[in-house]
Amino acid sequence: MRGMPPAKRPASPFTPLDFQLVLLRRMADHNPRLVEEARHTLGASAADMREANRRWQAMLHAPRGRALSRYRSVLGEPESVTGRRIGDLSCEAFRWPVPLWPELRFEVLAAPKGVVWNEWLVRAPGAPAPVLRTLEDLAPWSCTVDEAARAFAPARPLEGTAPTRWGLAFAAADGSGVRRECAAEFTWGLLQRVAVTGRP
Repeated sequence: MRGMPPAKRPASPFTPLDFQLVLLRRMADHNPRLVEEARHTLGASAADMREANRRWQAMLHAPRGRALSRYRSVLGEPESVTGRRIGDLSCEAFRWPVPLWPELRFEVLAAPKGVVWNEWLVRAPGAPAPVLRTLEDLAPWSCTVDEAARAFAPARPLEGTAPTRWGLAFAAADGSGVRRECAAEFTWGLLQRVAVTGRP
């Protein structure tokens, strides 16, 4: 009938490809070249990445947006589910493969009622861990938060600059063997950049 608005087309399903674009969108501020190369690998445009992020943010702000069920609906059944204790608290770790990074898994820590506590990338079981000895080993996307914290212990957590971002402060040797105070930034648990913050 004249004057009636056109019917809205149903939104396409949010897929694992879209989810990978969301991960990349958060990393683009730090490493635009790496993100662009990864986006081309996925066969997606910059507009696709922006749209995936827009839809993801809408899902986050919906009722129960931070529930575990959201990840199951997007990523399917997890590859593994294991019990975990953090202090006096019990939770479950759910892990999904990430085709863009075959050696990593996306891990969600959830309370018994499905409330998500944490979400980030971790090394896949059996995948070789990177060798981290000096600043030169800390290239973007080379390691996860827990790997850097173990390699350069004792590391001190830093407040992230935005959601899904973490920081670590630690000392590491430069190319000449001089130990320097550093601050590393991670997005979705994956290293993005390292800055030298103090003199030797």
